[in-house]
Amino acid sequence: MNPPTHATDPRMSLLLKWLATLDPAISLKINSLAPASSDASFRRYFRIEAHSSTLIVMDAPPPQENCQPFVDVAARLAAVNLNVPQILAQDLQQGFLLLSDLGPTTYYAKIQQGLPDAELQALYRDALGALVTLQTANHAGLPIYDAKRLKIELGLFVEWYVTVHCKVTLEAAVLQQLEQVFDLLVEHNAAQPIVLVHRDFHSPNLMLSERPEHGANPGVLDFQDAVAGPITYDLASLVVDARTTWEEPQQIDWAIRYWELARKQGLPVPADFAEFHRDYEWMGLQRNLRILGVFARLNHRDGKAAYLAHMPRVNQYVRQVAARYIAFKPLLRVLDQLDQIQTKVGYTF
Repeated sequence: MNPPTHATDPRMSLLLKWLATLDPAISLKINSLAPASSDASFRRYFRIEAHSSTLIVMDAPPPQENCQPFVDVAARLAAVNLNVPQILAQDLQQGFLLLSDLGPTTYYAKIQQGLPDAELQALYRDALGALVTLQTANHAGLPIYDAKRLKIELGLFVEWYVTVHCKVTLEAAVLQQLEQVFDLLVEHNAAQPIVLVHRDFHSPNLMLSERPEHGANPGVLDFQDAVAGPITYDLASLVVDARTTWEEPQQIDWAIRYWELARKQGLPVPADFAEFHRDYEWMGLQRNLRILGVFARLNHRDGKAAYLAHMPRVNQYVRQVAARYIAFKPLLRVLDQLDQIQTKVGYTF
């Protein structure tokens, strides 16, 4: 398909001009430029033909986006032989990158299509191996995912999910109890060993390698927001996936496999799996409370209603952990209050 014209898309004119300045040896077929994907940010991606292969064009418009972190983290991950896009050309000032193509099929798309369990398990063994490799990468100089930042992110749950989405104003005493729960959660999670954290290491950002030129399975995308943070964060992203429901026995199976790989690699995980299990569960609770807030914000502020479909799953993940630990009972009471209100107003989730 032909790309949008500059009349309807001002950035497209800039992008086409930039592509025209690139090395003719790349042999870009400009008329083949077509949308590949977009995400929750301002970034968008196009696929373009070159020689007998395809490449990816990233459009990350300044000042909303900055390509430099992508370039930086890509180099860190490539240095440990993780399969990430190669940067073939760049214009950081305008916000354009030309990247190698890791293929058109995400893990999420493959799962949605349906696949035998043996194939699913093979894919996730590959993903767990890639995660362990990612955590060996250099994290020096990356933004710190510390207690202060973790606590701020939990505020999204109250601000956007409770107040805006559920239209509930919690009583002062309930808010105080919730703050105590959040403080306990943050203190525990911030004390975990620090590694490079992708922050969205889950099925939509893992690419299925279907051809030799796509590289090793999985290809890893969307890593530009990487931080130096708690070691269990990315595992929680993967096995407690906001877009794909995994039952608890499956979560535990993959968690054990990761733990064994991490110990073999020498990563700083507890020697006792029970202790590690608590670490990643509490990290998953932290992440999923944030996600409820983020998904609510994407809907109500940004008009991206598709994220509402995932809220019941995330809510259930939150309940799974909150119901297991006495310390989280105040949170469970809040969830009960919110869910009853949602039912009364006719939400389908």
